[in-house]
Amino acid sequence: MPPPNLQRTPMDKRPAQRRAAASLAALTLTAMVSIASYASAAAAAAPVQKSISGNWDATVDVGSISVPFKFGISTSGTKASGWFFNGQERVASTGGTFEAGHLQLEFSSYARRLDANLAQDGTLSGSYGPSIATLKAATLPFHAAHAVRATGETYATPPSIAGLWLVPAQSHKAGEKAWRFIVRQSGADVSAAILRVDGDTGALTGTWHEGKLVLSHFDGARPALIDVTPAADGTLQLLVHDTHGADTTLTAYRNSDAHSKGLPEAADPMRHTGVANPSEPFRFSAPDLSGKVVSNTDARFRGKVLLVDISGSWCPNCHDEAPLLEKLYRKYHSRGLEIVTLSFEEPEQVANPQRLRAFVKDFGLGYVVLLAGSTDELHAKVPQAVNLDAYPTTFFIGRDGRVRDVHAGFAAPATGDFNSRLQQDFTVQLERLLAEKPETAASGS
Repeated sequence: MPPPNLQRTPMDKRPAQRRAAASLAALTLTAMVSIASYASAAAAAAPVQKSISGNWDATVDVGSISVPFKFGISTSGTKASGWFFNGQERVASTGGTFEAGHLQLEFSSYARRLDANLAQDGTLSGSYGPSIATLKAATLPFHAAHAVRATGETYATPPSIAGLWLVPAQSHKAGEKAWRFIVRQSGADVSAAILRVDGDTGALTGTWHEGKLVLSHFDGARPALIDVTPAADGTLQLLVHDTHGADTTLTAYRNSDAHSKGLPEAADPMRHTGVANPSEPFRFSAPDLSGKVVSNTDARFRGKVLLVDISGSWCPNCHDEAPLLEKLYRKYHSRGLEIVTLSFEEPEQVANPQRLRAFVKDFGLGYVVLLAGSTDELHAKVPQAVNLDAYPTTFFIGRDGRVRDVHAGFAAPATGDFNSRLQQDFTVQLERLLAEKPETAASGS
C-alpha cells in the first residue's frame, strides 16, 4: 500500500474539491483585477514630471539689460546637469537636481547656483546667483523656454563681416588704446569675440535678422550684449549695452583700413607687463590651501623652469587659461617644469576660499595654487612687476630664477587663430627654457 500522502482521493469526494478550487481561483482573479485597476487609477492620478532635457533659449536680466544665451539641460531621475555654451565649449554644472518641477544646478568654481521652477506652460523661471552667503555678487533673474529650431532664412543676403577688425577704445589698462574684434560668419550666423590685452569677451553669438545683428554672451559670467550695424563707409558701429544703462558706441575698422588710417595698434600681450629689474630672481611667498607657506626659495623649484600665473577664481579669463596650464604641466613636469598660481581673491574668499578650492577641483589642477591675498594687495605682493593690471598674467622664469618673458591676459578658443598662436608661443618658450642647463646655485632669495 502506498504511503498516506500519495493515496488517491476516493471518487465520491472529487466533485466537491473541484468546486472549492474553482471558487478559490475566481476569488483570486477578482482580487488581482481589483488591485490592477486601483494601480492604474493611481498612476493616472499621479502628476507626471515633464522632461526638461534638451536645449533652451534663456535670458538673464543684468541691471538694465536682458542677455539672451543658449543653455543645455540633461536629467536622469531626480539628478540633473546643465551647461552654458562658450562657442564650442561647455561650462558644465558640478551637481544638480530636478524634482517636483524644481531645478537646482551648482556651478561651484564660480560659486553660483541656478534655481528655477517649471511652469505649466513649460518655461523655466528663477534666478542665478551666489551659492555662498558671504559672496558679494548680484542675483540675476533667469528665464528659459525650450529652444525652437529656425524654420527658414532669417536674412536672405546678410552682410559679410567676417575677418579681423580694430576697435579704438579708451581702456583703463596701461598703454592700451585699441581692441581686436574677431568675427566668423556662416550665412546669417555670426560668432565673434572682442580681444583686449587681459583677455576676451567669450564667444559672442547671434544671427542677422530683419537687418539687425545682435551679439550676446553668457557662460555663467561676463554677460555681454552688442548691437552691430554696418556703416556706409565700410566700418561697423558697435553699440555696447551697459548694465547701468550707459551704453557706449564704438567703431570697428577692417584691420587693413586701420593701418592705412594710422589708428593705434592693439596692445601686444608679450610687451604689456614686465619687471623692474630682470636680473633679480622673481620672488613670491604665500600659503597653499592647506596653510603651508610656499616660496620661490623652496628646494622643489631649484634649477626648475617656472611659470608663475597671476590669477583669481572670480576671473573668467583665468577659467579659460586653467586647462592649458594643466595640459602644459602634465606634458613638461617630468622635464623640469613647475607651475605656481598666485590667486588673488575678494576679502571674504581670502578668509574662506571655498570657490578657489572648487576651482582647483573642477579643473583637476595638479600644480601649485597659492592664496596670495586679496585683489587690492596685488601690487604689494608682486612688487617687482611693472604694468601688472591684467588677470591672468603669466611670468616665464628660467632655471636661474629670473624672468625671461611675461604674457598679459589670455586669448581663449573664442579668438580662433589668436588662441592657436598663444598655445604655440607658450610651447616654444617652454621648450627653449627647458633646453637650458640647470643652474647649480639656488634660485635666489
